[in-house]
Amino acid sequence: MQKVQRARLAFGAGRTLTESFRLAQMEAVVLMLEEHECEWVEALGKDLHKVKVETVLYVIVIDPTPVESICFLQSTTLDECRVVHEPVGVVFIRGSWCSPVQMCLVPLLGAIAAGNCAILSPSEWAAHTAELLHRLVPFYLDNVSHQLLTNSVTIYGVIHLYHTAFAKPHIAESAAHTLTPVTLIIGGKNPCYVDRECDIGTTAQRLVWARFHNAGQSLVAPGYVLCHAQVKARLVQAMKSCLIHFYGSDPRESKSFGRLINLEVFNRVKDLLWRSGKVAVGGQVVEAEKYIAPTILTEVTESDLIMHQEVFGPVLPILTVNDVDEAITFINKQEKALCVYAYSTNTKVRPIILQDSHQRC
Repeated sequence: MQKVQRARLAFGAGRTLTESFRLAQMEAVVLMLEEHECEWVEALGKDLHKVKVETVLYVIVIDPTPVESICFLQSTTLDECRVVHEPVGVVFIRGSWCSPVQMCLVPLLGAIAAGNCAILSPSEWAAHTAELLHRLVPFYLDNVSHQLLTNSVTIYGVIHLYHTAFAKPHIAESAAHTLTPVTLIIGGKNPCYVDRECDIGTTAQRLVWARFHNAGQSLVAPGYVLCHAQVKARLVQAMKSCLIHFYGSDPRESKSFGRLINLEVFNRVKDLLWRSGKVAVGGQVVEAEKYIAPTILTEVTESDLIMHQEVFGPVLPILTVNDVDEAITFINKQEKALCVYAYSTNTKVRPIILQDSHQRC
């Protein structure tokens, strides 16, 4: 492709190798976020119904990655080392729809810091955010070294960063034909164990935020809860109270609760909800708004459909166990996940989860 060829020529000419160029490009990314705060807020609001404070906090203000990248670059290029770190060349970055800004710009900063050229492909599912990236990135960054694509296509390069939970086998298979290295963010259902001895209020608050933030469209959200039978009823009630505190009596009217990205995701999550367990809290759906209420499922079994697919929506299944050993046995039977969560005030429980769970990362 013409854009890839231009990027390879730029890299071959050493365009991206100087420290001053890399620093200027990374600072331009930070400036792009800061100068267009209102536009990022508007785009993410249209795509994901993301509230302003979340966009400002998690996308624009507190993300330390740009600063860390700049500091890392300065420390490694100014010190004497026997190991010489060299950029690999042209990097293809495919953004995700669940975090359409971070999953584009964070790997882009890493590619820039290392001295690579980058081909950026935002997710077309987050159309408003993708349009803003296409409009602003060429204005702030070097147009030869760092370019954007409008569609998801197969790119032959040196590193292929593909950030999504879907179509991973297809991407890896395509890259294998040319021995192109691939970096994928893995998915999986993240387990959460709630012990008999725990602070129910704190546990409920953290679970509600982690599962229902961004309407559940997060790779690191708890996928299911393994709750000790003795505290299950208290946990469900506490989570119900937290939902009212966070989103009011009707989350549909809350400006702080998001929407699913499109009807394809909406219908898949709705199907999982209706074919699994019993609705203890929530369960309302409005197709015209791509809205699914924050939902807690109880009486879920291991054979239920929701336990065999990633959810990517505001639905949290709760299963019961009798002790931490039963929880670990259950966790270790599942496919490996990104995260494992455990809530307990018993100092002996958390080390057991870390040592015996094969899911730890």
